[in-house]
Amino acid sequence: MSSLHDMVAFLEKQIWFPEPRRYDRYLKEGLLAVGGDLSVRRLRLAYEKGIFPWTDDPITWWCPQQRGVFELNKIHVSRSLRRVLKKQRFDVTFNTAFEEVIEACAKVPRPGGWITPRFIRAYQQMHDQGCAHSVECWHEGSLVGGVYGVQVGAAFAGESMFYRVSNASKVALLHLLRALRDRGWRLVDIQMLTPVTQSLGALYISRETYLDRLEIARSHTCTFPMGPSQYACASQWSSL
Repeated sequence: MSSLHDMVAFLEKQIWFPEPRRYDRYLKEGLLAVGGDLSVRRLRLAYEKGIFPWTDDPITWWCPQQRGVFELNKIHVSRSLRRVLKKQRFDVTFNTAFEEVIEACAKVPRPGGWITPRFIRAYQQMHDQGCAHSVECWHEGSLVGGVYGVQVGAAFAGESMFYRVSNASKVALLHLLRALRDRGWRLVDIQMLTPVTQSLGALYISRETYLDRLEIARSHTCTFPMGPSQYACASQWSSL
């Protein structure tokens, strides 16, 4: 019988992670490692290997058996949501209020909420170094929705989103997906599906398939948009 030490890597100061493929037979629940820190170097290495942190006391590192993704050429937009987009009720920006977005995401009630002050500081440092990005949705000058995540080459790992006004997070997410598609990004990882992301066409792929696609995506370079979204005309949402 395998012991816990056989199944989970215990990390200390050295920055490394076990390869998820080699641990595949132990990774039914997805927990790969415990310990280490949330430094930018370690976080970048984690995302490059398809691993993400979920708790900070202790720090746990995960690579689930199934991975939620968006296929950028298969986004589903309902008629009602298309009408919302065409009305141009919201203003959308990129990378203009990262700290506000992650702090708002942290306040959303979730089972086992993981976005602690320690996480916020870590991802703010990632943002400061150009590794993490945000999308903001505004209404009459107030931040009402948003998304943030991490970039690895041409892969975007979505971490969390929030809304204060109905449809605001969906609008932010759709502007993100449209921008990534048009800029040639290869992979959008959302870790796990929710009713909202499923309604927009997200699906699960296997860990093996995800790691294969991540390996290709991280070898490419793509730019993340900055400032106001370029999709401000109603006619641009006639088709996605």
